[in-house]
Amino acid sequence: MKKRTRIHIGGLHASREPAIIETVLGSCVAVCLFDPVERIGGMNHILLPGRADLSNFDSVSRYGINAMELLINRIMALGSTRGPLVAKIFGGAHMLSSFSRQNGMGLRNAAFVLDFLQMESIRVVGQDLGGYDTRRISFHTDTGEVLLKRIPPLSSPRIDLEERKYLNQVRREARNSGDIVLFA
Repeated sequence: MKKRTRIHIGGLHASREPAIIETVLGSCVAVCLFDPVERIGGMNHILLPGRADLSNFDSVSRYGINAMELLINRIMALGSTRGPLVAKIFGGAHMLSSFSRQNGMGLRNAAFVLDFLQMESIRVVGQDLGGYDTRRISFHTDTGEVLLKRIPPLSSPRIDLEERKYLNQVRREARNSGDIVLFA
């Protein structure tokens, strides 16, 4: 029986031994890296694109560049080389319909990961990005196989309705706010 490891935001795990790494994604992105020669695999869970601000003591593996470098280094420490690595990427959903898709974190996370992998010459052999569904993924580190389960948003219509009501309330209050007097 394979050992199961669940990772959360900012988490990463790699294994030379057969294992299953699991996570649940919304706007976050997970990258599953696999070395088909050595049969070593690993996965991360990226919250934000870019690099951590170490002056604020952020958890560095929540950020794209850091999470990718840490995962690659961990897989190489287990005996892999960069050459045969392939990637499967998941997540990047647009979770809140009240924000524009273009400004959504899911799209930015997905774009970051695709750019990073291209710059590092790591071939993407599978991806399931974007949309509106939450994803539960299970990555088999010894085969590179990923099982994906989509979880449709159940509360989105309710959240959207509440956000629209609040937006209308703010607009009404702004119209009825009266004159502003500045003191000199």
